Amino acid sequence: MKGEAPPPEIVDLMGDVAELMLADLDQLVAEMDAAEVDLTPMVGADAALVADVSASNRANAARLLALFARRDGRPAPIDVPPEALDVARTVARRGIDLDVIFQSYRRGQNVAWQHYLAHATRVVTSVPLLVQLLEVSSQRMFEYVDHVIGAVIAAAQREREEVLGGALARRAETVRLILDGAPIDGRRAGDRLGYDLARRHTALVLWAQPPGGVQGALESAAAVLARAAGARPPLTLSVGTSTLWAWLGTDAGPELDALRGAIGQAGSNVRVAVGPTRPGIAGFRRSHEAALAIQSLLAGHPGGARLALYRDLEVTALAAHDHDRAAEFVAATLGPLAADTPGAGRLRETLRVFLDEAENAPRAAARLHTHRNTVLQRVARATELLGHHPGERRLAIELALELAHQIGPRVLTRA
Repeated sequence: MKGEAPPPEIVDLMGDVAELMLADLDQLVAEMDAAEVDLTPMVGADAALVADVSASNRANAARLLALFARRDGRPAPIDVPPEALDVARTVARRGIDLDVIFQSYRRGQNVAWQHYLAHATRVVTSVPLLVQLLEVSSQRMFEYVDHVIGAVIAAAQREREEVLGGALARRAETVRLILDGAPIDGRRAGDRLGYDLARRHTALVLWAQPPGGVQGALESAAAVLARAAGARPPLTLSVGTSTLWAWLGTDAGPELDALRGAIGQAGSNVRVAVGPTRPGIAGFRRSHEAALAIQSLLAGHPGGARLALYRDLEVTALAAHDHDRAAEFVAATLGPLAADTPGAGRLRETLRVFLDEAENAPRAAARLHTHRNTVLQRVARATELLGHHPGERRLAIELALELAHQIGPRVLTRA
């Protein structure tokens, strides 16, 4: 970083404040994410993009604070985190205005600075020292953010030039027109895509969770799933460093049940949301919208199945559309069973499977890999915590249990 070395006392104070912020990094990143999504709602509607933005915020905040925590007054090089460059590529591929990058960084910087001020005023009691600390810290924070913004926008521009220059751009443009509901000739669009739009379509959204190490893995997984479903090679569109959209075209419905076994051939961190099978251009679009809804439901929760079918989760997705309302529903319906604890989790899962198996304890025990008596004991304890027999509000309880199973901490009550 530029400028003269600050006094050792200021360098030490910068390190003290940085260490406090690093200890509270999760909260800082969550607030940065929220501020940026509020600025650009279209980002918040895309689970994959939200994940990329959050990873970038975390990497930038951690790197800047680590520089402060070094307690070294000498200039230090500014390395741009790879997660920040990943977002640049994603933004370029999605056709999002590059000004979104600039504005998002400034929003995130404002949040980080407010946190820094709050910690600094608690650490430093001397007004002259506080003024000097804030002057040095703000200068270095601006230098870091300005450098990273420049590098990220340059990377996004290079990516956009590459995308706009080739077949990927034509494919992306055509898919966008279809998904936006633009009037478009199906035969001409199909020729541009090399994909028959007159057939029946089953959309897939494939993503890596956690992100990373997926070069070619998502495309490979899409091809494996297409073969398992009895479909031709899929139409695919990369929309980020760790997300792929795909469509399977078939004359009849694909063998969806075969997909569950085939997902085991994909990379261990690859997850897939599968939309319903629908005909024609409208079906191409609607199946994709449904697959995105399932991805949004499951992204961010590491538990659950690696492959999820819309037909199995349609009701859950509808109920989870408003996460705040869903959390209120789960808490009100399950009571103490909604606690985000291992014990409550075991009781919920046992009761969920027990009800799904029509209250047949041996079948539930087989699915849970435990003893029949254990199932009955857990169901009895769950019933005691509910305060009534599950059958009295069976539909509500089954839905609340499914929401807790699929979404996890987002709708559970923290102890």
